Amino acid sequence: MSGSPVVVPYAAYLRVYEPLAAFPEPERTHWYRYAAAGTCRTAQDELRQSLAGLVPVPPIAVPVHESADAFVADIGGVTHICPWRTRLRGWLALETFGQQLAPPVLDAMLPPVVRRQAAADHESWRERNPDARPWIRTATWHVPVRWFVLVGDDEREYEPAGEGERKEPLLRYRTPMVQARRRVARGLRVLKDALDDGGPLIDGLVDVGRWLEEFHPRSLVELDYGGLVHIMGPERLAEDRSAADVAEGLASLREGDSAAAGVAYERLTDRWRAVRELQFSN
Repeated sequence: MSGSPVVVPYAAYLRVYEPLAAFPEPERTHWYRYAAAGTCRTAQDELRQSLAGLVPVPPIAVPVHESADAFVADIGGVTHICPWRTRLRGWLALETFGQQLAPPVLDAMLPPVVRRQAAADHESWRERNPDARPWIRTATWHVPVRWFVLVGDDEREYEPAGEGERKEPLLRYRTPMVQARRRVARGLRVLKDALDDGGPLIDGLVDVGRWLEEFHPRSLVELDYGGLVHIMGPERLAEDRSAADVAEGLASLREGDSAAAGVAYERLTDRWRAVRELQFSN
């Protein structure tokens, strides 16, 4: 809606856009008509729709119906679709939400009866849809290191606010699915060979790799800084070369130069530690 205030989620997104041919009927026809209508949805639209459920009393933790919206991208003349799947992502987010807040705060935001009903609905739905998966992953206040393994510095797209018709900055990476999978495989080989105990980094990369395998091989993978652009500022955004830092670190590990790998990793973690600390600012 024109003139509506900007709602800022301090979150980054990892999205998969699949070609229309990847969707079964009748969903394929729905997305074909959706794209043909020229519908253009943004992350702001999705956020407003999601937050609308938290206004009623008691709040609606998860939408009652699945979203029929999606992000659309034209890649080489081929229409690609990234369904929002807001209801599914709401259930998944609710599972981790409870681990991040103290019980009194969580109960005040989402009463136990609301959470129990949402969990029951999810369990029932999952029995009927055991293979369902989201097309979008979300991370708040940072971009996970493992996401940068999927992309290359040459795929970086940065557009400051005010360029052309753009009202807010954009920082994203887009890469073909086959390239993202190849980078995951190479990264895992390097980490497993170089580290005695890769721990969370290896586990996280394995998880992302398995998720990518669920999609059509001609899909597009997008890493979008999303609402983080509003807190990082133009200088920090312009200087951010996180994908290059990760690639440099992996290359150094491959060559057996742990010192150089440590320098690249420290540069990366210092950058994102400064961003994450902003969530505690007044």
